[in-house]
Amino acid sequence: MKPFSRVLAALATLALAAPAAAQDKAAIVKTYADIAKAGYEDSLITARKLQKAVDALIEKPSAASLSAAKTAWIAARVPYQQTEVFRFGNPIVDDWEGKVNAWPLDEGLIDYVAKSYGGPTDENPYAALNVIAHPKFKLSGKEIDATKITPKLLSDTLHEADKVEANVATGYHAIEFLLWGQDLNGVGPGAGARPFTDYAKGAACTGGNCDRRAAYLKAATDLLVSDLEWMVAQWGEDGAARKAVTKDPNAGVIAIFTGMGSLSYGEQAGERMKLGLMLNDPEEEHDCFSDNTHNSHYYDGLGVRNVYLGRYVRIDGSVVSGPSVSDLVAATDPKIDAALRKALDDGMAALGAIKATAEAGMSYDQMLDPKNVAGGKLIDAAVKALVDQTRIIERAVAAIGLKKIAFEGSDSLDNPSAVFE
Repeated sequence: MKPFSRVLAALATLALAAPAAAQDKAAIVKTYADIAKAGYEDSLITARKLQKAVDALIEKPSAASLSAAKTAWIAARVPYQQTEVFRFGNPIVDDWEGKVNAWPLDEGLIDYVAKSYGGPTDENPYAALNVIAHPKFKLSGKEIDATKITPKLLSDTLHEADKVEANVATGYHAIEFLLWGQDLNGVGPGAGARPFTDYAKGAACTGGNCDRRAAYLKAATDLLVSDLEWMVAQWGEDGAARKAVTKDPNAGVIAIFTGMGSLSYGEQAGERMKLGLMLNDPEEEHDCFSDNTHNSHYYDGLGVRNVYLGRYVRIDGSVVSGPSVSDLVAATDPKIDAALRKALDDGMAALGAIKATAEAGMSYDQMLDPKNVAGGKLIDAAVKALVDQTRIIERAVAAIGLKKIAFEGSDSLDNPSAVFE
């Protein structure tokens, strides 16, 4: 290489290495908003593919069309889970999120369930309502006409009926239940096994009310698409979510770290992982009908890493990137930035180990078996990595001069004895 070329190469390396936009919080928050928009756009694209697969299943029920709808649902989870980091710190997202990703749910509200499931409870009198089997029913003392199952009925009447959070009538997990059915295997192998004939026409129908089940699945899927269309618009150039984080870049940076810490700690390490392990309860796994929980956890973790590094790989392989909070931290304390990057990598490695083990044949609910020492260790290792990651996020917040941020907590981590009270 000629001397002049070496100089150019050295300058290029410095340009890449130096956090040139580290102090430009406005640019950092713009990157964050751009990644949010891209993530929700990808979620919408994959939800529309799910919508087409659901339409095909309803039009011509078969083992193949049901399998295709399940495959489309799993694919739709990949980009969506990476957007969960935008929940905390963004009220617009957090107020909306329950429509599309609420869990766990009392599935008996929606459709038939096994006798072992039980009936109404003091906590939820509608736990076994079975809307699909009942065109008319009473809810909160009012007569409800559900002869026609529509997105409006699901969102305005059924979802969180009587303010009971377990009455989840919409979103990914309602659709998941309608595609897979209950997982009755406990901590044993196997996911839900709903037959395609639950959508068959005429005498071939199993489970009863196949036409209404199809109508519910169609309404829930169409509603998911419209909800995602709304959220994409919120992160557009004139969207309310984008304006909320960009009008005050300092507040925008706080929102970024709030999302990172709250998802890492209270939500994922606590409510989604440690709690289920403490209770050894497969009902506490995130994608419990499909046994897709290992992917949900993995892509949640990746979402945190995306916003810290300011880099998101879209489903078409293109990359959205720009100035990041990593640049901001590195400009103040390179050692903390390096430590946080390593912690994020360690977290992804631990979540990746769960994902690889599940894909090799040991599903996440099997890992929750108290007799499964190896599986428990995998979950515990990931919980520890996420907690450690959160502690370094706190150090990064302090390093750039922000006041301590109150991240979401979880009794499973903060007050374990309360879990069993």
